[in-house]
Amino acid sequence: MNFIGIDLHKQTISVCVKNQERKVLKRQSLNCAEPGKIVAFFREWGEFQAVVEATASYEWLWQLLEPLAQRLVLAHPKKLRVIAESKNKSDRLDAEVLADFLVLDMIPEAYRPTLRQRQHRALIRQRCFVQKNLTRVRNKIRRVLSNYNADRRYLFTRAGLQYLREAKQQLSEADRVVLNQLLAQWDYHRKQFQAVGRRLKTFAQKASIKEKEIRAVLGSMPAVGPTTIEVVLSEIGDIERFRSQKKVVAYAGLAPGHRESAGHKKDLGITKEGSGLLRWVLIQTAWRMVRCTLRWRSVYENLKKRRGSKRAIVAVARRLLTVMAALWRTGQRYRLDSGGPPLAQAVPAPAK
Repeated sequence: MNFIGIDLHKQTISVCVKNQERKVLKRQSLNCAEPGKIVAFFREWGEFQAVVEATASYEWLWQLLEPLAQRLVLAHPKKLRVIAESKNKSDRLDAEVLADFLVLDMIPEAYRPTLRQRQHRALIRQRCFVQKNLTRVRNKIRRVLSNYNADRRYLFTRAGLQYLREAKQQLSEADRVVLNQLLAQWDYHRKQFQAVGRRLKTFAQKASIKEKEIRAVLGSMPAVGPTTIEVVLSEIGDIERFRSQKKVVAYAGLAPGHRESAGHKKDLGITKEGSGLLRWVLIQTAWRMVRCTLRWRSVYENLKKRRGSKRAIVAVARRLLTVMAALWRTGQRYRLDSGGPPLAQAVPAPAK
């Protein structure tokens, strides 16, 4: 059995092949633009195990090698570096180090989302990207009009667009050119947003019964709308891969950091690891829950007195995620009893 470590870059991959005795058999660099040569190289080694780090662009290589390898391992980059430092391997985690750890069976494995989860995540992130572009263009349009005291709250309604055609007359020639280009961009992004929204709706309709039940469970919480549900579903993927609620919070980057020195423990800010989109959605949802429910507002106000508003809302978002994770695991609907803690209620299965 041969063991192959793969160091993946944008243009090339560096590979190191070792045997069971950890002896280097071959080192080679391969061009990413030549998948045929990559396949031919790996076929030379017969039965082999291979490891690659979970970088942003590993998926194409995984699909290329999966039919050839007896075992393919996706390494968790951060955990792997901790192990490497503990073994006095503080140099860059190159292909040889990866192969060495693979022989020793010391590779901490990363989670690889399913095809449906990857597609869901891609659609959600694209929707958020288009939404940001749409907001950016809207703000620029309002900025141009505000110079002429022509900005109105109803600007992007049907009546507002009619008003815009009349308001153009008072703009300078240069600003009319700018406004026309911005309006063209706005219309383009609006159509893109609508198109990806329709695709997401079709995607949700094809979901399994279990996935539909999860949507119903999360949707039973106050102030948790479709956007929050879709982002949480796509970014977390499978709740069962987390052994505890703390693991879910850490994955979202909402766990508070700590530093100890000379016996003193100092609290730091949140780690901000993982998906920034997931954190942003949870913070926004936390603000809505604080505004519309007495129970969550009480939690926020108590925390605010001790830690300030920013840390308080982050703590609420952290607590919100733990509640969502608990409901997801149990399949119970959220219900807030008037006198006691949040209760759960079984969710009826959605219609097939």
